[in-house]
Amino acid sequence: MTDSEAGAKLDTTIPHSARVWNYWLGGKDNFEVDRQVGDQFSGLYPDITVVARSSRGFLKRSITYLADEVGIRQFLDIGTGIPTAENTHQVAQAAAPDSRIVYVDNDPLVLAHARALLAGTPEGVTEYLDADLHDPAAILEVAGRATLDLSRPTALILMNILGHVPDLDEAVSIVRHLMAALPSGSYLVTADGTNVLDGPAFEEAIGVWNANAPLSYNLRSPDQLSRFTDGLELVEPGLVPCAAWRPAPDATEEELREVDEFGAVARKP
Repeated sequence: MTDSEAGAKLDTTIPHSARVWNYWLGGKDNFEVDRQVGDQFSGLYPDITVVARSSRGFLKRSITYLADEVGIRQFLDIGTGIPTAENTHQVAQAAAPDSRIVYVDNDPLVLAHARALLAGTPEGVTEYLDADLHDPAAILEVAGRATLDLSRPTALILMNILGHVPDLDEAVSIVRHLMAALPSGSYLVTADGTNVLDGPAFEEAIGVWNANAPLSYNLRSPDQLSRFTDGLELVEPGLVPCAAWRPAPDATEEELREVDEFGAVARKP
């Protein structure tokens, strides 16, 4: 999408987190304001592009593990972001074509991109819902009615979305509400930015982001992130830098770099 195509419908003077993330991942669905803020951010914290790629690699490996090794066939992905490559449905349906995926976001821009760019397999289902993370009951009601059988094991995907909830207790409550509605054998896949490996530089860059964008982001320590998996059984190797979560045997040195993005996969007993 070009500036001229969307200018009449979108405010292209305000940076958008999904478009900036798309830019860091090498996508083309972003505007000049997003690139400016993205470049300003990466000038303070150059590893943000590594963070973005590390997060996407973790998502791919975790979804492949769940679909291929565990046999999960239902995925509820909240906070979709603008599609780039190797999205949840692509990875899941590559391993199991009959997988059913529901993407959830409450941003009209993200949903418009998702509906235009994401297409699933004929054997499976790929659906997009307009709902708010802060209303988990509504997400569960609509997802269960539309596409998913929530009496069957389901993978809940929360990637870089809980950092947008300023209050940690509220973020934990949202995760617990969502997981409580899923049966035994369901899984949580989650990752967010941390402040332990290169904290000061990342914190400074996040400060620039929060001063320029309408939706703030909060870095958290691994101990804080671990609260999201309380009561669940962590899949080895646990909550670790995303690059360290079951890396491919042929992973490059760059792919193995550990940066301030921690992820975990956990099973509901």
